[in-house]
Amino acid sequence: MTEAAELPQAPEAAQAVFGDFLPEAVRYAELLADAGVKRGLIGPREVPRLWERHLLNCAVLSEVVPEGVTVCDVGSGAGLPGIPLALVRPDLKITLLEPLLRRTNFLQEVVELLGLDHVTVVRGRAEEMMGTLPPVHVVTARAVAPLDRLAGWGVPLLRPYGEMLALKGDTAEEELRGARAALSKLGVVETSVLQVGEGLVDPLSTVVRVEVGESPGGVRFAAKRAKAARVSRSRRRR
Repeated sequence: MTEAAELPQAPEAAQAVFGDFLPEAVRYAELLADAGVKRGLIGPREVPRLWERHLLNCAVLSEVVPEGVTVCDVGSGAGLPGIPLALVRPDLKITLLEPLLRRTNFLQEVVELLGLDHVTVVRGRAEEMMGTLPPVHVVTARAVAPLDRLAGWGVPLLRPYGEMLALKGDTAEEELRGARAALSKLGVVETSVLQVGEGLVDPLSTVVRVEVGESPGGVRFAAKRAKAARVSRSRRRR
């Protein structure tokens, strides 16, 4: 029996969440259960719970993402939460940012197979992307790193007054308390912990929302951001 054969049928909640894009969501689940396992992107034990623990858990993040914005999914890995979010929100322009080649190859294959024209795959580390990627409205992440470290990578990629949405577990409140000093230095002006997916996922998905002011990344990144802007203007003049 292959890993793909262990994949359960899509639950009823999947129809409510993915709607017309349920066939694409099923195809993505199949790819994760087969190529995703073979390439070491997810563990074989995750296959039976792909829908509840991964696809639906990530897709309900859409409840707190504003309409028509740009999104960068940092450390996208196998495409979580970026791919499920893209399936339920064709209004978004999403960049899947991932440093490892084998993962970006998989992501590119998925994007092409599912026809996700509003999704771009970029290989690179978040901390090296300032000045390379245009600043975005929203940064998303799931299981990438502790919140203080994750914010150091993700917050500088934001536009002024943007937000980072990090899917976290039961320790979300504790992580947030421990990261407050680091977040303040990064120009964060507001934080909150949200529960999403009411009536769709059990347990609910926990999201840490980190909102920035006019200087994403704080003083530390102000000079770097200004330099990147000058370089960008210089390139456009050529």
